[in-house]
Amino acid sequence: MKFTELYPVGHKLELGTVHFSAESIIRYAEKFDPQPFHLSEEGAKNSVFEGLCASGWQTSASWMKCFLNYWTKEVKRLTSEGIEPPKLGPSPGIANLKWLHPVYAGDDVTYFATLLAARPLASRPGLLLNTTLNEGVNQHGELVVTFESKVLEFE
Repeated sequence: MKFTELYPVGHKLELGTVHFSAESIIRYAEKFDPQPFHLSEEGAKNSVFEGLCASGWQTSASWMKCFLNYWTKEVKRLTSEGIEPPKLGPSPGIANLKWLHPVYAGDDVTYFATLLAARPLASRPGLLLNTTLNEGVNQHGELVVTFESKVLEFE
């Protein structure tokens, strides 16, 4: 089965929701993005954000976590129904990454993926290149992160 047979172009998948606690924001920032507005409420008060907020990298990585959780369940579901799932991965990259609104401590972000296009690779017979629009929306309906990604699919 091809990905486009499972999810046609334009179909929007809801991948899951992540809660951004103060503890998770600080833990991520200590390891990967140690800027004051990610490390403590006090450090964030005098920043442009005026409050503890997640690294944009954390919001993006959380999309990947949700996608992988979703896809693992989908592969199990399809396999249990006797359907061979699409063989996805790896990704040759992303484009147009935008962090549009801060993700504050206490926010919940729901992640989505929408297939934009799929095409065979002329240079690599047997491979398809899928392009998706990926988004994260907070509990107020505000778009907080968006990017396009490419993912290889093996026929």
